[in-house]
Amino acid sequence: MPNICMVGTGYVGLVSGACLADFGNTVICVDIDGERIKNIKNGIMPIYEPGLKELVKRNYDAGRLKFTTDLAAAVKESLVIFSAVGTPMGEDGSADLGAVFSVSKEIALNMDGYKVFVQKSTVPVGTSDEVGKIIRENLKGDIPFDLVSNPEFLREGSAIEDFMRPNRVVIGVSSDQARKIMKDIYRPLYLLETPIVFTSIRTAELVKYASNAFLAVKISFINEISDLCEKLDADVSEVARGIGLDKRIGPKFLHAGAGYGGSCLPKDVSAILYTAGQSNVPLRVIQAASDVNDERIDIILRKLAGEIEDLKGKKVAILGLSFKPNTDDLRHAPSLKLIDRLHSAGAVINAFDPVAMENAKKECDEKVVFFDDEYSAMDGADALVLMTEWNEFRQFDFDRMMRLLNKPVIIDCRNIYKPAVMKAKGFRYHSFGRPDDSAS
Repeated sequence: MPNICMVGTGYVGLVSGACLADFGNTVICVDIDGERIKNIKNGIMPIYEPGLKELVKRNYDAGRLKFTTDLAAAVKESLVIFSAVGTPMGEDGSADLGAVFSVSKEIALNMDGYKVFVQKSTVPVGTSDEVGKIIRENLKGDIPFDLVSNPEFLREGSAIEDFMRPNRVVIGVSSDQARKIMKDIYRPLYLLETPIVFTSIRTAELVKYASNAFLAVKISFINEISDLCEKLDADVSEVARGIGLDKRIGPKFLHAGAGYGGSCLPKDVSAILYTAGQSNVPLRVIQAASDVNDERIDIILRKLAGEIEDLKGKKVAILGLSFKPNTDDLRHAPSLKLIDRLHSAGAVINAFDPVAMENAKKECDEKVVFFDDEYSAMDGADALVLMTEWNEFRQFDFDRMMRLLNKPVIIDCRNIYKPAVMKAKGFRYHSFGRPDDSAS
């Protein structure tokens, strides 16, 4: 197995590095943050991901997984170098490639022989071409190298399973040698008969953006259908099930509610729209999906306004802050958008999340009162808004909730509870796209 250097120990880099080590590869993870590297070695993970701590420890103890801040040494020791640095969204919607280009230069300056440079970060089409130019301009001599695009398709909360048993692996290559090396790295997946899609580098780059854009479209589609269901007294849960059973459509990402957030979909939708704009190709469907998603907070606030005419001075409890369960990620989380709007309206905001509290305090500490449990957060609240479907929120003591809430108003942005049951218990309950008497 070839030695692998993984540059970046963020979400993608750490999960990918640990999983590749579990495949039997020797992986050196590099990060400029010395404190982060020290913490990882001591078993303190920088992100919340179920099973990651155990996976890292097993491979670290076995000597297959190493951590360092010394990029130069890691590059020299490795045949394959994965770049997994961040590509945050810029103010104009484009992907900020500063870290990608900086790392490319540093790697080139330390190459002493043939290397395969693998772009793992999500980058716009054509980025690998630019990376190739940067590497060539900074090499110390006539040193051969190959470029590869290997986009990630990891879902936060189930990233290890997604890497170990993926639906597919997409690899963009430009040489037979690079193809053979990448096949060797992913050989364990061949034993599982995982589809390995080899294609051109530009096509691989676009596959990632197109995939996430399509998922965003599905989410916004079902949210618009949800709005229509409310006008027509239909049940979006049953509509979603009915269309999801069609194998051409599938049931995934057909859940009405607060819309999509997280580290991928908002950023990648924005980036593909920017790229399309630069190419003078209007992506009307994807643009509409983005617009619909931006309006979901308006829908939530309208439901609140139907119960509380003036939010100024009113106490609103928010349960769930991360953009989805089983992660502490708050990037583009709908909860943060809601907090901003409620704060602007003069509301008092209580909040609780079982995992994302520390990250939330960094984002909005002055706007929110944080509590150690869900019941304390809802005590005395004029309304409760459920934003993340953590499992512990599925089995509430409703009698206790009724006693604690100042007003029995619940806005369920994830359609966890059954409207008919909540109505029978005396709650003024609002979900998305379901009739008040729905038992689904």
